[in-house]
Amino acid sequence: MNRSISAAGRVQTSSSVSATTVGAVPARTRRAHRGCGASAWLAIGGGTVPPIAAATRHTWSGSVARLLPGIALSIAVSLAAAAGEYVQSRFVGHVWLESLVLAILLGTAVRSLFAPGPRFAPGITFSAKTVLEVAVLLLGAGISAGALLVNGLPLLLCVAAIVLLAVGLGFAIGRALGLSRHLALLVACGNAICGNSAIAAAAPVIGADAKDVAASIAFTAVLGVAVVLLLPALSVWLGMSATQFGVFAGMTVYAVPQVLAATAPVSQISVQTGTLIKLVRVLMLGPVLLLLSFIADAERGEADASTGKRARLGQLVPWFIVGFLLLMAARSMGCLPAAVLAPAHWLSNALTIVAMAALGLGVDIRSIARAGGRVIAAALLSLSLLACLSLGAIHLLHLA
Repeated sequence: MNRSISAAGRVQTSSSVSATTVGAVPARTRRAHRGCGASAWLAIGGGTVPPIAAATRHTWSGSVARLLPGIALSIAVSLAAAAGEYVQSRFVGHVWLESLVLAILLGTAVRSLFAPGPRFAPGITFSAKTVLEVAVLLLGAGISAGALLVNGLPLLLCVAAIVLLAVGLGFAIGRALGLSRHLALLVACGNAICGNSAIAAAAPVIGADAKDVAASIAFTAVLGVAVVLLLPALSVWLGMSATQFGVFAGMTVYAVPQVLAATAPVSQISVQTGTLIKLVRVLMLGPVLLLLSFIADAERGEADASTGKRARLGQLVPWFIVGFLLLMAARSMGCLPAAVLAPAHWLSNALTIVAMAALGLGVDIRSIARAGGRVIAAALLSLSLLACLSLGAIHLLHLA
């Protein structure tokens, strides 16, 4: 009997504590979390995981689930590309198309023939951008700063001068073809510096509208892929050495990761040289945007200069470039263990293939027609000019 009363007392005490705990929570909070369920309230009473943490986990898992279809498709295309390279090596005896190039071609074919639905878009975008940026970051572990200085300061100064000259001449070409000032400047910056990233960074600085941004970006993806595919064959036709081709690719290819795809079929020296040259171009984005900002402020006048949009630090120096430089510095100072270098190189290559597949999956061939003839002509002429300037620099500096 006493034992029963004692048990009942314990139950009563437990119920009182539970009631007190729930009662201590404001009515507004109870109403707000009514949909969380009994388990969430038991967690509160027990002092464990609050409903907001569960909601955070749910949001995170939802974001991952949203990316999975596109990532899985990109990986599937990259595996098919790797299989294609193996088949060439095994049965033909020579690899005519590297897996990086095959991934782009297969991705473009899948996009054109099957048109993956909207649920694939987030993962494809993630693979083409974030995965690609991580691959570039890891590439820094395999490059020593000594490679950057092997040809001395004249090469670096020449690259910077070519970027500035290409922006100016590209703008003049666009204006001569009848493009608006903003559109001509966006096309020039995209060709001379780093493609879509430069266009997106320059647009708010000069006050370009969405129509100009869309028109300048529309052709960049297709032209960028075409350059990646054509450059290795062009290097053979021009009889370039590995170093010369690295410089040429670094000066003409739009994005840092695309330099990997263009130079990997040639040699590792081309990859390293091309990446470092391209990094110099990317680092010129900051000075160019600051110059454009000053010009835009002068055009707006002193009265409203303070309201002009400035480029953010993240636009001037992308996070993955900072990571690349930090890893390169660590490698140069001997801070990275030798056991890390090979896995980092393998992972960088694997992620690049996945990203190239996603890049192909994101290419809309029809965007060529939508871009407009004058924009296409301006982009092609500006890129041709940049290629000529690059070849001139290679011969002027007597690069071997």
